[in-house]
Amino acid sequence: MTTTDSILPPPVGAAPPGRPRRRRSLAHTKLPVLVIFLPPALLLFTVLVILPMGEAAWYSFFHWNGYGAPSKWVDLRNYQLIFRNAAFKTALINNFLIIFVSIVIQLPLALWLATMVTKRIKGALFFRLIFFLPYVLADVAAGMIWRFVYDGDFGLVAGIWHFFGAEPPFLLADPDTAMPAILAVVVWKYFGFHMMLFIAGLQAIDRSILEAADIDGATGWQKFRLVTLPMLGSTVRLSVFFAVIGSLQLFDLIMPLTGGGPANSTQTMVTFLYNFGVTRMQVGFGSAVGVILFVICVTLAFGYKRIFMKND
Repeated sequence: MTTTDSILPPPVGAAPPGRPRRRRSLAHTKLPVLVIFLPPALLLFTVLVILPMGEAAWYSFFHWNGYGAPSKWVDLRNYQLIFRNAAFKTALINNFLIIFVSIVIQLPLALWLATMVTKRIKGALFFRLIFFLPYVLADVAAGMIWRFVYDGDFGLVAGIWHFFGAEPPFLLADPDTAMPAILAVVVWKYFGFHMMLFIAGLQAIDRSILEAADIDGATGWQKFRLVTLPMLGSTVRLSVFFAVIGSLQLFDLIMPLTGGGPANSTQTMVTFLYNFGVTRMQVGFGSAVGVILFVICVTLAFGYKRIFMKND
């Protein structure tokens, strides 16, 4: 072999010397980390998540008040009673109504305000803080505040109606107005969270693209529809995901406002579980409601991610 042959590069497609050894070394480096950190995390997840879900599914087949060991096996009777219950049907409708209002009203409002406060205008940071404050407020505290606002005797609504010389309504005491009043509070409470998501997405857009659209003579609406909104696609999909899952789990805001009343007109699936399962000591019945809620949440979450967020 000549001297020049010893310095020729390896043939195309040949693995560089030492590469397999490096991969093996990386595998040996990760193995101790997995052995140390994975078992404790897996143990905590099993004890705090997997086992409670399994117990709830098991208790849902019993007529049990929570005392002693469950012994009265009722098969699928709890599930049959749930779907025959008019209050549960109302709760299911209310949950999907909250999802609809969140997607149709709350998210467009959050996106519009995000586009406003991301512009270089005086006081933009102040308005971001003001709009985000309702989300920072605890749900129970927000419910108590709005219960006073809606009070027909001494609340803000009563004061406004008295100012115009009219008899104030009791919004939370009327089954026809209680749910719309709660929907208004839901939009007020959570739009700030989605606004911050949209602000983060807007700040990640390359300004040169918008400047190029300006040079091409695009109007403000054309820039938003053809440039901004498509580039916010992943953020919009994530915001919708949070809105759907959060709407199904709504509980803390409703309990101080109406507690699910009047006449069960403002029940959601979680308040229904609490009112008909926990407070009435029907643990088996409440466990069945929890299983149904879990199945709905998991189905929507995985289905949504599979269909709309598979490339995100």
